[in-house]
Amino acid sequence: MRILAFETSAKAVSAALVEDGNLIGEYYQNSGQTHSRTLMQLAEDLLRNCDLTPADVDAVACAAGPGSFTGVRIGAAAAKGFAWGREVPCFGVSTLEAMVRSAAWADGIYCAAMDARRSQVYTALFSVEAGTMTRLTEDAALSLEELGTRLQAQTGPKFLVGDGAALCYNTLGNDMPGLRLLPEHLRQQRAAGAALLAWDRLCAGEHPSGRDLTPNYLRLSQAERERQERLHTLPEKEV
Repeated sequence: MRILAFETSAKAVSAALVEDGNLIGEYYQNSGQTHSRTLMQLAEDLLRNCDLTPADVDAVACAAGPGSFTGVRIGAAAAKGFAWGREVPCFGVSTLEAMVRSAAWADGIYCAAMDARRSQVYTALFSVEAGTMTRLTEDAALSLEELGTRLQAQTGPKFLVGDGAALCYNTLGNDMPGLRLLPEHLRQQRAAGAALLAWDRLCAGEHPSGRDLTPNYLRLSQAERERQERLHTLPEKEV
């Protein structure tokens, strides 16, 4: 069984291919070019260089958020389109969980963190022990102070992953000696984690449809927030 996965939730973009639970290929680009321009070309090149075609793919997956609103939408649209065209299962997985799934290399507490702007990070905590990953907290948008409180409550080594990891380390590291920043090549969001999570769910008997894939933004977009603020400030008769 082969799963093709897309990761477009942040600046970097990637496509990965897993076969029977083993990563057989991944293309990654962090050039700043728009994902709508690069994603499908990466996926096409990946399949071609693995001597495969879309017909050889049995399921598709994407990082469904949190993350960049536009980026998440691009990945979700690509996954939905592929799933509908091929009539294969379509998995939307947590961006934060996927980061830890691909980066975890030792036992400890893993904090996935993405810069959410507005003095917040998208974050979740996971425990890894003897190769088994356990979710400790749900995905959330938190202030760095709130995240620090959660991390202080955990014992043992703590590893930071994600494009917000350096921000968290620079802010919280002095007051948390056990906090460790993973190397840049390990902590970035990658499609391999999304593909491996989808494989785990496929093995558990899940076969979700593309029509059920819904992005998880955690927060309203800036445009939606501004619209609600305008509605709340207008006189009732104008609303």
